[in-house]
Amino acid sequence: MSAPVPPAIHASIVASIDAYLARVVAQLDAPANLAQAMSYALLQGGKRLRPALVLLSCQAVGGRDEQALPAAAAIEMIHAFSLVHDDLPAMDDDDLRRGQPTCHIKFGEAMAILAGDALATLPYLHVARSVADAEVRCRLIDELSAATMAMIAGQTLDTLGGFADDLTSIQRLESIHHAKTGALIRGACRLGAISGGASARQLEALSTYGESIGLLFQVVDDILDVTQSAEHLGKRVNKDEAAGKLTYPSILGLEESQQLADRLCRQGIEAVEPFGESAQTLIELCRYMAVRTK
Repeated sequence: MSAPVPPAIHASIVASIDAYLARVVAQLDAPANLAQAMSYALLQGGKRLRPALVLLSCQAVGGRDEQALPAAAAIEMIHAFSLVHDDLPAMDDDDLRRGQPTCHIKFGEAMAILAGDALATLPYLHVARSVADAEVRCRLIDELSAATMAMIAGQTLDTLGGFADDLTSIQRLESIHHAKTGALIRGACRLGAISGGASARQLEALSTYGESIGLLFQVVDDILDVTQSAEHLGKRVNKDEAAGKLTYPSILGLEESQQLADRLCRQGIEAVEPFGESAQTLIELCRYMAVRTK
């Protein structure tokens, strides 16, 4: 069971991303078993939210999809690596992802670790070899590296702690998710803007949009974790609460969590409204993110 594609993301965008990712995997110089595990982790459906944001942000600043596809593929590979490793027994210990066995259940822990390692490395190699403009290439690698490091830092805080002593529960939660979930989403918007030749003001606006929907994504994820079934979501539910992890509903309650989601949605829309028609899909996507049920 694949995750549903947000209605705002046109099927042609997802098809373009999937086809590009399939070509990248097909060209891998790797042992067949490793390539199979990487392909399983990368190509088994998913919303394609992050690579779509790369393309949509590029379009918003007047760029073409062809300029942004290497960065789009790169960030989806990073996302796939993070899921493979997050699902491992030493981390979240999940056996279901998008309604299918997780990578370590399908291929064993050793291969899942190696597939995750490869998916964490290939993005930089791909960008380095696929983006002709040296300045753009360096900026993309810098952005991708910063977003990935922030994501790993957020996962560390969420799994092992390491907070400053004076942080409140809500400050701890925000520090986790601005990094763990938000960094790649914000990074996707910035990668697209850079790929499309954005001005400094455009880059700042898309960064704000990315920050807003990055946190929005996690707030809604936390809400769904306590309001939807495992069958509906295609993954285990209530696992964070069972593990004693901080969530927005556990701190704020469901009603206030939904109010926060609504505020974040408005902030994201306001950030990109000045782009006009070229940002309409980003606006539609933001609205969808606030009301999604998967």
